[in-house]
Amino acid sequence: MSDNDLLAQLSRAGVSIWLDDLSRERLDTGNLAELIRDRHVVGVTTNPTIFANALAKGEAYDEQVRELTARGADLASIVRELTTTDVRNAADLFRDVYRATGGVDGRVSIEVDPGLAKDAEKTAAEAQDLWKAVDRPNIFVKIPATEEGLPAITRTLAEGISVNVTLIFSVERYRKVIEAFFAGLEQAKANGHDLRSIQSVASFFVSRVDTEVDKRLDAIGTDEAKQLRGKAAIANARLAYAAFEELFATDRWQALAQAGGNPQRPLWASTGVKDPSYSDTRYVDELVVAGVVNTMPEKTLFAVADHAAVEGDKVTGTGAQAQEVFDRLSAAGIDVPDVFRTLEDEGVEKFEKSWQELLDSVSGQVEKAKG
Repeated sequence: MSDNDLLAQLSRAGVSIWLDDLSRERLDTGNLAELIRDRHVVGVTTNPTIFANALAKGEAYDEQVRELTARGADLASIVRELTTTDVRNAADLFRDVYRATGGVDGRVSIEVDPGLAKDAEKTAAEAQDLWKAVDRPNIFVKIPATEEGLPAITRTLAEGISVNVTLIFSVERYRKVIEAFFAGLEQAKANGHDLRSIQSVASFFVSRVDTEVDKRLDAIGTDEAKQLRGKAAIANARLAYAAFEELFATDRWQALAQAGGNPQRPLWASTGVKDPSYSDTRYVDELVVAGVVNTMPEKTLFAVADHAAVEGDKVTGTGAQAQEVFDRLSAAGIDVPDVFRTLEDEGVEKFEKSWQELLDSVSGQVEKAKG
C-alpha cells in the first residue's frame, strides 16, 4: 500500500490529520504546503516548545528580528511578531482547506503565554490580543485546561473566538472543559455572535499518561502491574470519548446545536510514542473514530503513512472496557488522581520553561542584531 493510501484511509475514517509542528523554515521551503497537498494534513498545532525549537535553529528569523530591533521593539513585542507571523502565514496556506471543510479544519493553533495559566483574567485578555494580532478567521487560540483556565475558556468563546483547549489529562477535568464550552457558546449567543462561526477542539494528551503510569507500575513491580503497562493512555482517551458522547447528547447541547453551535471535537494530542517497545503508531491506530482530530509530530505522521493499522472505529462503545483498566490500575496501587495532577503541573511547567527558552533565544538574536 502506498504512503498516501494509509493517510487517506485515516482521513476517510473521519480523523482530521493535523501536524504538531510549525516553523518559518517549514513555511519558506514549501514543506507545509507539500504536507497539505500530499499527506492529507488539514491543520497545525503549535505550543511554546515548538516555537522555542524553531527559533533556536537556523537563520530563518534573523531578518525579521533585525527589522524589529531597528524599530526599537521590546523583547515581548518581537516574540509576539515572530510567532503571529508564522501562524498568520500558515493560516493563509490552509485557507482553501478551511473553506472546503466549512471552517471545521484548515486551522492553526497559537497558545497564550503559559505563565498566565493560573490567571483567568489575563489569559482571556491575552487570547483576545492574539486573535486580533493574527487576524485570521481560521486560527484557534490555545488555552490550558487548568482550573483557572476554565473561566478564561468561557470568556474567550463568549467573545466569538475559536478555542483549542489544551493540556487535558483527566476525564473529570474534560467534563469541566465541556461545561466551560457550553457556557461560552451560551454567552456568545447572548452577545449576538453567530455560533456557526465559532469552532473548538479539546486537546486530550495521550502518550504522557502511559509514560507516567508505566513508571509507577514499574516501581510497583508485581505481575499485575507488568500486565497493565501501556494500557492507561488509550483507556483514558476512550473514556474521554464516552464522556463526549454522553454530554453532546444532552438537551443543553441540542439547544446550542439548533442555534448553530458546532460540537467541540476531541483532539488526540501527544500522540508521538515515547516508549520504543510500543508500536510507533499505536496512539493513532487505537484511537480511530469519526469526528476527532489527531495532531501528530512529523515522525509519527510518516510512520502512520508507512505502516499504520487503520482498522475502522476503535473507540465507540469501549467505555466499560476502558473503565475496567482504571479499576485494575487503582487496585494495583496506582493513585490515579495524583497521576493527573502531576501531569498537569509538569505540562504547565514544561511550557513555561520553553517560553523562557524562547525569550532567551530571541534575546540572543536581538543582541546579535544590535551587534
